[in-house]
Amino acid sequence: MNIPPQAPLHLLHRVSEGTLATHSRDPAGFPYPTALPFALTARHSPMLLISSLAEHTRNLQADSRAGFLVAHANNAGVLEGQRLTLLGTFEPALKTDHEALSRRYLRYHPDAARYLELGDFAFWIMSPQRMRFIGGFGAMGWLDGSEIDPLEPLNGDEESALCAFSDTYSGRPADIRILGIDRYGCDFVESGTRNRFTFDKPKLGVEDLKAALIDCFERHA
Repeated sequence: MNIPPQAPLHLLHRVSEGTLATHSRDPAGFPYPTALPFALTARHSPMLLISSLAEHTRNLQADSRAGFLVAHANNAGVLEGQRLTLLGTFEPALKTDHEALSRRYLRYHPDAARYLELGDFAFWIMSPQRMRFIGGFGAMGWLDGSEIDPLEPLNGDEESALCAFSDTYSGRPADIRILGIDRYGCDFVESGTRNRFTFDKPKLGVEDLKAALIDCFERHA
């Protein structure tokens, strides 16, 4: 079945935690699943902040192949919600990208600042090769990892400027905090609850993105 590529993209942006399955070193040959918070890079790839002492980190150092599962069920059972399984590899982020990744990750997980201070935590980024999306009964299919977004993403400065615009916009409801912005939607917290506002179409220019943010605020006023 044909799955619109933006369906898994929006699912990834609605979820703050996932299940990482690595290849166990000892006992060898077994899958090793663990639950972890994550955020997305500008290209919608899962990034993890993990300790060098963690078992899953050591597993990735020995074999970078992994699976990553995210699910969004609202108040229904997990089988009634959307699920996405990504298959690919995880690699440590470049040190030159650390500052930008930290800035983005901490918008989504501000409590993670204490882990960054410890010194042995580092960002690992997934390169998805295949994805299995299940959107409900009869709505499922495989996609290539490259299908999720063909557009050039916003750079860090553009997104930071848009976040600053949203923080100072007089019409923003006081209980809404923007977490991240991309060409297809914006992630936000409203009264402590994570949510996503999906744009009517991809926004290619900064002014169009500002207008879409204002639309989001007006709809949640």
